Amino acid sequence: MKIPKPSLSFWQIFNMNVGFLGIQFSFGLQQTAVNPIFSFLGAHHEDLPLLNLAGPVTGLIIQPIIGAISDKTWSPRWGRRKPFFLIGALIGSLCLFAFPFSPTLWFAVGLLWILDVGNNMAMEPYRAFVGDKLPNKQLSFGYQMQSLFVGAGIVLANASIFLFQDWFGDTETASEAVKSIPKWLYYSFFIGAILSIATILWSVIKTPEIPPSAEEIKDIEKHNSLPLNERIKTPFIEIVQAIKDMPKFMWKLASVYLFQWYALFIYWQFISPMFEESMGFNKSQALSQAAKMNTTYNLSTIIFALALVPLALKWGGKKVYVVSLFLTGTAMLCIPYIKDPLIVILPMILFGVGWAAMMGIPYSMVSKIVPQERRGVYMGILNMMIVIPMGIQTVTFGPIVKNILNNSAVNAILLGGLFFVIAGILALRLQEPKLDNEDENIAITSTNPQ
Repeated sequence: MKIPKPSLSFWQIFNMNVGFLGIQFSFGLQQTAVNPIFSFLGAHHEDLPLLNLAGPVTGLIIQPIIGAISDKTWSPRWGRRKPFFLIGALIGSLCLFAFPFSPTLWFAVGLLWILDVGNNMAMEPYRAFVGDKLPNKQLSFGYQMQSLFVGAGIVLANASIFLFQDWFGDTETASEAVKSIPKWLYYSFFIGAILSIATILWSVIKTPEIPPSAEEIKDIEKHNSLPLNERIKTPFIEIVQAIKDMPKFMWKLASVYLFQWYALFIYWQFISPMFEESMGFNKSQALSQAAKMNTTYNLSTIIFALALVPLALKWGGKKVYVVSLFLTGTAMLCIPYIKDPLIVILPMILFGVGWAAMMGIPYSMVSKIVPQERRGVYMGILNMMIVIPMGIQTVTFGPIVKNILNNSAVNAILLGGLFFVIAGILALRLQEPKLDNEDENIAITSTNPQ
């Protein structure tokens, strides 16, 4: 018999998700600063998609495997998910500290691969961690709280970039070329290195994991008694079997994610080059403008993340998600036509509403329909649906930009906006999963103890 999970208070859910701040500070630097660093070190526009191959490949390999392994893990002292995001955070911290010292392009690319391994190792168990702790009725709140910290981490990362440039950067004109990594950019990576491990430690210390049921313990002990070669094969077998058993909802969501995440990767890679093209900025100025854009949309995410919870409860997660995709597409289609550096920030409010929904609502919908004992592997598979479109983008978009889009970053951003509109149309096909009856009366803002 399924035992109902206790409701958690606001601050318990808050503390549980603090670790996402450090993880997302790291992702914020990847979104805004890594591609300009590649450019500083000699990369061209058509090179950027392939140089970002680390994200999709490591996500595709690391997250589902770590998810499957964590499903079969339990230690009374260390827990089930915590060991993985602790190790991942440590790897990420070391890479962030080293990144701005990259002497060559390929050194920076290699560090990005290692950094992505660490971030993905921390990310996937964290998604499952929230699902493990919360009853169904609180899942939307839990994952939207993660969205809040996604926004906060990326805001801090991007704000640090343009503030440090303003405080410590040299005066440059739009016509001046920047051919090396600016010293003021180092400080953002140093802060990220500290936050990556410190915030994870906060959540680890503040939030105990729920012990597995007797049945789950028996299954884990059975797995641990297998020969080493059998235990190595088990995660891969679990992934294959879970894909075979995957709910139809997730298959439909995969088609939405194909266009959604392809478009997001376009945005992160080409928003800075777009400002060089549309406003005549040099690389350093374009990076600062992109940081302001990303700060704005993530501030919007912070503001709207929890506000989306009652809307999702009233109208359903699907409707909120569909609207969010159309808003994001509208924002991307507007940006290239705005020439004022201040006014161009305004569409990012819409982008932020979309980002808040994208980083929370799909996870809460999926978490409600997958079995507890396979939550880790299914969260890993959900991430596969993210990184496969990213992988396709890294392989295909360089030739597309060069041969079809006239090597234009403006055209790249416009295509990304169109893809978001297509994603919104496909999301109309989703059928929202139902809650378990036992969770019907659990209040989202409950203050009951654990």
